Amino acid sequence: MFNPLQAIEKIEVEVFTSVPTKFRKMSHTKWSDANRQGAEVECFLEGPSFDRDGNLWIVDIPFGRIFKINPNKEWELVVQYDGWPNGLKIHQDGRIFICDYKNGIMLLDPVSGRIETYLDTVYSEGFKGVNDLHFASNGDMYFTDQGQTGIADQSGRVYRLKANGSLERLLSNVPSPNGVTLSTNEKQCYVAATRSQQIWRLPIMADGSISKAGVAIQLSGGIGGPDGIEMDAENGLVVCHLGVGVWRFNDRMLPTHFIYSRNPAHYHLANIAFGGPERKTLFITDSGSGDILCAKLPVAGKTMFAHR
Repeated sequence: MFNPLQAIEKIEVEVFTSVPTKFRKMSHTKWSDANRQGAEVECFLEGPSFDRDGNLWIVDIPFGRIFKINPNKEWELVVQYDGWPNGLKIHQDGRIFICDYKNGIMLLDPVSGRIETYLDTVYSEGFKGVNDLHFASNGDMYFTDQGQTGIADQSGRVYRLKANGSLERLLSNVPSPNGVTLSTNEKQCYVAATRSQQIWRLPIMADGSISKAGVAIQLSGGIGGPDGIEMDAENGLVVCHLGVGVWRFNDRMLPTHFIYSRNPAHYHLANIAFGGPERKTLFITDSGSGDILCAKLPVAGKTMFAHR
């Protein structure tokens, strides 16, 4: 990546915490056989999100597990169920919403640990495999329906589930839609199109419609393209680039920072959440190793719906 106006600053990560040994068991699952080319796995972490009490919530896709990590770095298995959870975000009222590849949008009660299906069909048709979600300040939920789409099947979808319950399909032609977020003024929606190595920008008109969608960032290299994404308080975009590291782009989508690990085991930095004092610490899931990494950034993350 190149920025003609400034040098790119490099920031090395540290290990914040790791999946405890008692929660690790190398084995096959139907998810890993299909998505990790038959390899055994101990875990595959995704969906980091902080609640108001500073607890970090994490999902483990192949084993259908939802973990809560308290500020003392103690891990609690909140629920294990028959599903493949991926993206996780917390509602303003404390409810936890999960994109589950197998079951659709799930709803978790953080107190009781009860999990149930919230939305499993769209216009009476099943989803391809929902991946990630993001809440607007008015409670509208944007989420991606990735499934097995890619360059050969560019039919991935992006939806908006409005706070009043109505569902809108915003896009139906994305080659592997993954991470999704909104700009700080919520006039732009950004989507990671993994298999085309792109970040798409969707201008949101005054009536809520999408017009003149285009490519904001073109990536190259790595092992798969962009995954989790999030905005910072200066309307910069932070992008997990699988097999490379994590990029920070400014409001003109030029790279300013590169967050990386020297550990060759950390090749699958998949998703991110801002936390810590002043929201200037970036927490990163390294899916395959079971490590959660962290790095201090100069710009705070934007305020999420859970903390408004």
